[in-house]
Amino acid sequence: MKAFKPHLQGLPSYPYKKVDASVKLDQNESPYDLPAELKQRVLQRLQHLDFNRYPALHAEDVREKLSAYLGWPMEGLVVSPGSNLLIQALVQAAGRVLDTAPSFPHYAFSAKISATPYQAIALGEGFALPMEALLEAQQKTPAVLFLPNPHAPTAQLFAERDIRRLADRAAQTGGLLVIDEAYHQFSGTDYAWLASANPHVAILRTFSKAWGLGGIRAGYLMASPEVCNVVQNFVPPFGLPAHTGQILLSVLESPGYVQGIVQTLLAEREQLFQALHSHPTWKVYPSQTNFLLIRTPDAAAAYSALLEQGILVRRQDHYLGLEGCIRVSVGTPQENRRFLQAAFSLAEVPHA
Repeated sequence: MKAFKPHLQGLPSYPYKKVDASVKLDQNESPYDLPAELKQRVLQRLQHLDFNRYPALHAEDVREKLSAYLGWPMEGLVVSPGSNLLIQALVQAAGRVLDTAPSFPHYAFSAKISATPYQAIALGEGFALPMEALLEAQQKTPAVLFLPNPHAPTAQLFAERDIRRLADRAAQTGGLLVIDEAYHQFSGTDYAWLASANPHVAILRTFSKAWGLGGIRAGYLMASPEVCNVVQNFVPPFGLPAHTGQILLSVLESPGYVQGIVQTLLAEREQLFQALHSHPTWKVYPSQTNFLLIRTPDAAAAYSALLEQGILVRRQDHYLGLEGCIRVSVGTPQENRRFLQAAFSLAEVPHA
């Protein structure tokens, strides 16, 4: 096909393949749907929605409600169908992209499809930030640096002093530090204060994790009006579907359910973490997210054996430094028990 840009030829698709299993622990979704009362309220709103009319141009109604919830100016918000679209917009606008390795794959994927110069710097021992290398890379041509914090796929939380140094360097060089806070509710961290103080810092967030809304596709950017004006131009007009907007308005009016779910998942995460410490052949890493990273002797074998017992997890062994690793989302108590039973049966050791 000669009508397409040459760099798109042979470009692999986003690395995900749907697999059916009775216990689904592969995508870091919330295992809990919206509370029944809130879901009923959503359905009532949808009954009164005019499906024949376009939604708000730039999700103004949702941004107004979100602004009040966050205490963040409306002109500093961009809402889109999933934070992946915002990542893609930031990459398309960037002159250069910096990343860590391993990292969330959509940063690199977006750079490939947009032909944006891209550099990934390997994490250090124990998944530490390679600070000197990152600071040096920022010193070159101004760049957009993506930093998931808590980090995906390692589930680590980076030190505030390091993030502040990266933010200061972005300000010095005219770059932009994008802190991806997809999992921030599970770590109790919030870097909105840094973005407020430094216009060279932006915050990405999603409704897919703690909010339990992965199915509706919604995320948002908190940044300076200057950054938001640029990013908004890459999000199609009328881009947030009307039904998605109504769901977001409903949950933003009653956000209290989120903290209860987060506390439940944190307790389950701790129980999983403690139980896996006694596994004879697996190593589980500390987590500040809603998933656990586990190093096994053979990720392919572990994945296949778990799937045979109806447990779907995510292989991570194709990433730099994650040889033998799988990733397991925290599920319901019943799902977590099934996973533990399967995990310990693979090692052929008793487990209570």
